[in-house]
Amino acid sequence: MRKFPVLIPAVLLSAALVSFASASCFAQENAAQLSAANMTASPTADTLFSLPVAEPDPVPPSPAPARAEGPRKIGVGAKISLLGIGGEAAVALTKRINVRGGFNFFNYSDTFNKDGINYGGQLAFRSAEAHLDLFPFAGAFHVSPGLLLYNDNHISASASVPGGQVFTLGGTSYISSAANPVAGAAKLGFNKVAPSILVGFGNLIPRNRRRFSLSTEIGVAYTGAPKASLALTGTACSNPAVICVNAATDPTVQANVQSEVAKVNHDVSAVKIYPLASVGFAVNF
Repeated sequence: MRKFPVLIPAVLLSAALVSFASASCFAQENAAQLSAANMTASPTADTLFSLPVAEPDPVPPSPAPARAEGPRKIGVGAKISLLGIGGEAAVALTKRINVRGGFNFFNYSDTFNKDGINYGGQLAFRSAEAHLDLFPFAGAFHVSPGLLLYNDNHISASASVPGGQVFTLGGTSYISSAANPVAGAAKLGFNKVAPSILVGFGNLIPRNRRRFSLSTEIGVAYTGAPKASLALTGTACSNPAVICVNAATDPTVQANVQSEVAKVNHDVSAVKIYPLASVGFAVNF
């Protein structure tokens, strides 16, 4: 009976050892299976490098930004005005200021008779102008002080009196000699330089970048009172024809000529301001 207590612990120890050995073997077998599975599923480095790599699609180059066109600086145009037919050009100084220059010309011929003297008259306009265009509201409205730098606007006439015809100078009557008829030249002119002021709508260089523009202006130029002149040649005889004298040198005839000129100058003395008005078309670049 004493041997059984000794045998029982030995039997229990043997059973525990057997159980531990079986569990260890089972764990080693599972570990081996997991390792094999990992080796099969995971590619090697060589396999990775041998796989084809898809190249990314090329990125199209972005378009270059459009260059903003710079502001236009020069405008040229044509116009019709009370100074004649003309052309002009302007340069932009600032956003609200232009400097402008131009020229004008016009011719007109006609004949008329005054105090028995036949005149072949010609209206001739020749002028050059410069203006500073100010745009106070940054729009089309402008004020333009300026100058007529060259003012050769004038009326000229050739004078003639057929032989035997009566004519009057300074209230005195004469008869033109048939042998040497009276002839001459007359002229009515203005100051060569005249300040001016204009107001209007339009801009030769529109700031809204329009290529073409229309303009209209009105104003005045201070030309001063025009001056008349008259020179005669030929032979003038008293009426009735008793005494005949040289019209170019005789003091009495010349005094009467100057009297006639003074009368004309008096009649036009109030015309010191010349009106200005124009319409025009321009292109800028």
